[in-house]
Amino acid sequence: MSDPVTIVIPHYRAEVLYECLESLFAHSDLPIRVLVVDDAQNAPSLQRAIVAFPQIELLRNERRLGFSGSCNRGLEAVTTPYAVLLNDDTRVAPGWLAPLVEIADADPTVAACQPKLLSATDADHFDYGGGAGGYIDRFGYTFCRGRLFAHREKDEGQYDARVPLFWACGSALFLRMEPARAVGFLDLDFFMHFEEIDLCWRLRLAGHRIWAVPESVVYHHSGFSLPPRSFQKSYLNHRNNLVMLCKNLDAGKLAWLLPLRFGLELLALLTYLGKREWSSVPAPLAAVLWILTHPLPLSRRRRQSRRLIRDPASPSGRLIGEGIYPGSVVYRHFVGGVRRSCDLIPEEVIP
Repeated sequence: MSDPVTIVIPHYRAEVLYECLESLFAHSDLPIRVLVVDDAQNAPSLQRAIVAFPQIELLRNERRLGFSGSCNRGLEAVTTPYAVLLNDDTRVAPGWLAPLVEIADADPTVAACQPKLLSATDADHFDYGGGAGGYIDRFGYTFCRGRLFAHREKDEGQYDARVPLFWACGSALFLRMEPARAVGFLDLDFFMHFEEIDLCWRLRLAGHRIWAVPESVVYHHSGFSLPPRSFQKSYLNHRNNLVMLCKNLDAGKLAWLLPLRFGLELLALLTYLGKREWSSVPAPLAAVLWILTHPLPLSRRRRQSRRLIRDPASPSGRLIGEGIYPGSVVYRHFVGGVRRSCDLIPEEVIP
């Protein structure tokens, strides 16, 4: 492939931006164009990076756009067939890019890929945010190869196979630009959290596939954007998960699942209360109230998403079940004691 791959880096004050760029220019095994979207009014971390890496291109936001808005602004400036959304708190390993391009070149149905994400501070364990790729259960709860809720697995090669996913993590998200443009990039109303899962879901509805590519390795510092126990982080996680379901599920399933999820959100509130995580206690209730008080914007976003659906009987339509666990990951983990995602979805390569 002669075209470079555009690397879009949304930046908000992370001091490790320098290390991210240093690794990119040292370890990318294909030509790259690096586009940094500044969402923090020229923070010292960015000033240092500009001096050290004058080859980067810079887009400055006039007002704070958040993760989704910054990513979209960068993606709109992409002119290459492929792009990577890369967090500013990541560090790429040698040879990370070629395997991603290879799988996309070989299969035109592949619209997104995820590298193996390892922790930047605990390198023999999977990253909390994305692990080795994302799945979802029948109740709409997401989980990763390598992480179930707070339990992160040690990387012992158990997820070294290329497999189809339900979603790929936005911390290092490889995209084929043509289908990504067609489905509309990231939903700006998410602000942050679940926006990449929603994008992957829409790509799947349009007949495309998401793949894990573990030969590509990226290290990630989780939790730089928001404190892990803040109200805003908990609220966005609960609200955006529900919004994603309202947008993308078929009507029959949504009719029974949404009331059930409202009850489970209240159970989550009681769980936060029992753990004395006071800042998170009101988050599930606030999320449910937002859903109940915003029927019109939810209906509009749902119509936009459902227009993307391909014929379920077509070859691409039959792929819609990839990466879905037919049971409850919450029950299997907290009641059944399951700690590894490979004990829920076996590691079988599906061509």
